[in-house]
Amino acid sequence: MKLLAASALTFLLVLPPVGAQVNVTTSRNNNSRDGQNLNETILTPANVNVGHFGKLFSQPVDGYIYAQPLYVSNVSLPGLGVHNVAYVATEHDSVYAFDADNNTGMNASPLWHTSFIDPAHGITSVSSGDVSCNDLVPEIGVSGTAAIDLGTQTMYVLAKTKENGQFFHRLHALDITTGQERPGSPVVISARVKGNGDGSSGGYINFDPLREAHRAGLLLVNGFVFIAWASHCDIGPYHGWVMVYNQTTLKRLKVWNTTPNGGLGGVWQSGTGLASDGNYVFFATGNGTYDGPKGGRDFGDSVAKVPAVLNPPRPYDYFTPYNQGSYEHFDTDVGSGGVLLLPDQGDGAPHRHLLVQVGKSGSIYLIDRDRMGAYNPNNNSQIVQDMEGAVGGLWATPAWWNNNVYFGGSGDYLRQYTFDPTTGLLSNGAITTSRNVFGYPGSSPSISANGTSDAIVWALQTDNYGRGPGILHAYDANNLATELYNSNQNQSRDNPGGAVKFTVPTIANGKVYVPASQQLSVFGLLAN
Repeated sequence: MKLLAASALTFLLVLPPVGAQVNVTTSRNNNSRDGQNLNETILTPANVNVGHFGKLFSQPVDGYIYAQPLYVSNVSLPGLGVHNVAYVATEHDSVYAFDADNNTGMNASPLWHTSFIDPAHGITSVSSGDVSCNDLVPEIGVSGTAAIDLGTQTMYVLAKTKENGQFFHRLHALDITTGQERPGSPVVISARVKGNGDGSSGGYINFDPLREAHRAGLLLVNGFVFIAWASHCDIGPYHGWVMVYNQTTLKRLKVWNTTPNGGLGGVWQSGTGLASDGNYVFFATGNGTYDGPKGGRDFGDSVAKVPAVLNPPRPYDYFTPYNQGSYEHFDTDVGSGGVLLLPDQGDGAPHRHLLVQVGKSGSIYLIDRDRMGAYNPNNNSQIVQDMEGAVGGLWATPAWWNNNVYFGGSGDYLRQYTFDPTTGLLSNGAITTSRNVFGYPGSSPSISANGTSDAIVWALQTDNYGRGPGILHAYDANNLATELYNSNQNQSRDNPGGAVKFTVPTIANGKVYVPASQQLSVFGLLAN
């Protein structure tokens, strides 16, 4: 491992504006995974247009950016002064810290850059050929969004490496001011659970660092780090895994295998982190074996609820669709999308705690988190609301704002549904849609707003991945038919870079941070 850092400065750089600023320290902005920033006072529907808004600058990086950029304001870096910082992780096993406001002068270089590889000593990223899968190309390193603890100024990130022919996953804890490893970091991921799903494993399932893929973002809750795994291209044998580590010591505390007596059941969620309300953790699994009604331990194609300290061998509660067998057979994952937790409702509400889940089928499941319903072989009447095929298949996560839910399905328009707190139900259909269609894989919309006003829905269109640039869209959150801006309106100025599927923009303090292949692009209000 090596650490590359900018030279220490002997003088203080120009300080960024100081004020009430938002921080984005985890996947989809918070542990509810709702994608919203309600403290945006600079970007508004009045000024986000091609005449006043566009790409300000970009920063080159050494690989594809699949993870969501993170943002921390007013960070004091040794020898470098105080900066608003954008943090970016790449598939080349790197983490970068950039000044978030400009790339001029000393800010043209990273504030720091940490690399987890050392090719001279046989330590590299993992190639797509190594895993026989072209889902992530051309290499695999850091795929899931990191999580930052502001109290200790520590970033937790999971990296995959190839080391002289062997494969490793490591949990790293980095100082966000220097990029250096915290004491005791990193730790190698390993696990073993009882099960017969691998046949020849002697009654145990071992974590396979080659086959297992880390895609869902990390979750920090109550002093614990939750990490989940799936696979590369459904190439088995593999299983879904969820593990819990102590945030301070990095000691592994708990482990759960989603299909110990069968197979598959990965936790992908198209990159969205596991969700939590502080007491419980929620996540969705992909196609795989399921034997919940028989008292078994296999939970493919399910939405699972576990205590905030994982308690195996079964989830505390769960929901599995009645047609799980068909989903498993046709690879119609429930867990292709991430779990969205709705805000807690009032005491008189029909359901105080709700979540929304959508997978490849495009069916919207509105579920009571207190009584998730388990399994009904006849239909899904045990959950609050089941709207079959309501949106395009979701390789994404919906967003929430002001009693609205926004869905970015594959091969579909961006769709706005309303939520009625008095009935506890979503509208039967979309009340507005975008005028443009998003191809595969769709989009995870993000929201910027000043409370309940000036709301904008941001969406990255990445269906051109591998062939051309992504497109950043901005819509009026009250009416998606009103597109405020898109980066193709002035592509020569606003090209964000090569499209990377499943990517999510980060909106913070008047700027939009767009991940792409080989670069991070920063959008904002243009100088007059």
